Amino acid sequence: MWMKNPNPFRYFKTSPEIIRLAVMMYVRFPLSLRNVEDLLHERGIDICHETVRYWWNKFGPMFAREIRKKRMHPIPNHSNWKWHLDEVFVNINGETHYLWRAVDHEGEVLESYVTKRRDREAALTFLKKIMKHHGQPRAIVTDRLRSYRAAMKIIGNERTQEVGRWKNNRCENSHLPFRRREYAMMKFRRMRSLQKFVSIHGSVFNNFNKERHLNSRDTYKVQREAALVEWQQLCAA
Repeated sequence: MWMKNPNPFRYFKTSPEIIRLAVMMYVRFPLSLRNVEDLLHERGIDICHETVRYWWNKFGPMFAREIRKKRMHPIPNHSNWKWHLDEVFVNINGETHYLWRAVDHEGEVLESYVTKRRDREAALTFLKKIMKHHGQPRAIVTDRLRSYRAAMKIIGNERTQEVGRWKNNRCENSHLPFRRREYAMMKFRRMRSLQKFVSIHGSVFNNFNKERHLNSRDTYKVQREAALVEWQQLCAA
């Protein structure tokens, strides 16, 4: 009989708990593959760093997809629904690429997209990707890059654009966890690898981001435990 949702761990001798732990450590924290290997060794788990690489490449997209599915909610209709868009330079084998990122007013990463250019076509594709999954916001905050305005004119929502010197700090700050992770990984060698990692990293960040600076210690502990329990149940049979 055909299994509708086969267990993704069924051919692995290692327990799912250890696989989830290794993937979480590598994606969430600025650790190298060998750092993860050493930390697991201290817990009595003997694996090779190449095993960690294989696990995050195989299971990372599965975990990210399930997190997005669980966190996907109906398109918000409240007046505070706002997007913050920004782009940063990323060096891949000596060539400049651009990482576009969109976050909402609460810091949730909505979309990450890697391109070779930051022209109108790239901005248009990026906006269409976000709107496909998240609908239309009340406002879109951007920097002064003209590509945003040109793309939004094509879509017909240029009136929702907001531009200000300090308005986009939320999105600019959202790049910091990725930058720390990029440094630990000694940068990226392929555009496809970068796109894959930022997509997984964004979902993992959303799962564990509880805005610690806004909550009391007790509230944060409860939210942290809930996020960890949710992670431990990913792709469970």
